[in-house]
Amino acid sequence: MKAVVINRHGGPEVLERADLPDPAPTPGEVLIRVRACALNHLDLWTRAGLPGLKVPFPHVLGSDIAGEVAALGSPVEGLAAGQRVMLSPGISCGRCRMCLSGEDSFCRSYRILGQQVHGGYAERVRCPAANVIPLPDGFGFEEAAAFPLVFLTAWRMLVTRARLRHGEDVLVWAAGSGVGMAAVQLAKVLGARVIATAGSDAKLEQARRLGADEVVNHHEADVVAEVKKLTGKKGVEVVGEHVGQATWERSILSLARGGRLVTCGATTGPQGATDLRHLFGKQLSLLGSYMGSKAELLDAAALFFARKVRTIVHAVMPLSDARHAHEAMEASEHFGKIVLQV
Repeated sequence: MKAVVINRHGGPEVLERADLPDPAPTPGEVLIRVRACALNHLDLWTRAGLPGLKVPFPHVLGSDIAGEVAALGSPVEGLAAGQRVMLSPGISCGRCRMCLSGEDSFCRSYRILGQQVHGGYAERVRCPAANVIPLPDGFGFEEAAAFPLVFLTAWRMLVTRARLRHGEDVLVWAAGSGVGMAAVQLAKVLGARVIATAGSDAKLEQARRLGADEVVNHHEADVVAEVKKLTGKKGVEVVGEHVGQATWERSILSLARGGRLVTCGATTGPQGATDLRHLFGKQLSLLGSYMGSKAELLDAAALFFARKVRTIVHAVMPLSDARHAHEAMEASEHFGKIVLQV
């Protein structure tokens, strides 16, 4: 099969075209003919190399996958060859106490397609049958591939971890990112008032079209001052944080008394200084969030399939342009998702 692989860690230049053996599904697995694979920052980090992450080379990136069932390792009720599907990106054992309690991401053998195992920068990929989600009619492969990882992440952040409630104020950083785009929409569905940030007027306007009630240019404005102004000096009940070092202190200062900061990433760096007097004096909660369960993804997908939330595809490029796609994502000029067509 045709694929784009990395044979070493580094910049976009390490992405190479390759011919790999076709994967064969074992019992309980499904072989997928990949039609589209969306990029995530996880692709960039895995390509560059992460401390403690050992990747066998050659390695195929790509966590967000949509395509067709090519073959079944064993019969699976509800799945058939040729069926249009998207994939849940998290793989777990399915047998441990955490998996059986619905907490897949706490499984000791938890892995992510495209990170610890081969992903979607290839014509075919195999995965457990439990990860396959049938696509209803009317959903294209590109819009479906742009959905799973970011909406799963945003759902777990806002619904499961922060327990965002109707009528609360929420600050969403970087609304033009995949997680930001998803978080704005989910927060509106939950009945929250959304204050979204972005780095350009064009992105701010797109955030408004997604449902943001208020928008702030985080390159030009004092975000903390704007949040206090927009909330009558109260601050927001919830901050959705994934930027990391560059925004951490401002996130803390934007919270109301009893507020919750939930974070899923550190795009600009892993260090975040916290004045502990704010933490205990305002009785704040700092919450970590990582991926989510298959059940949570199905809950989010129900909104997607009902057209209550949507994916934003900034650009579609052929798989052969994977390097260009990585360069475009690193430039941070996109709003929504960049998708590779396979």
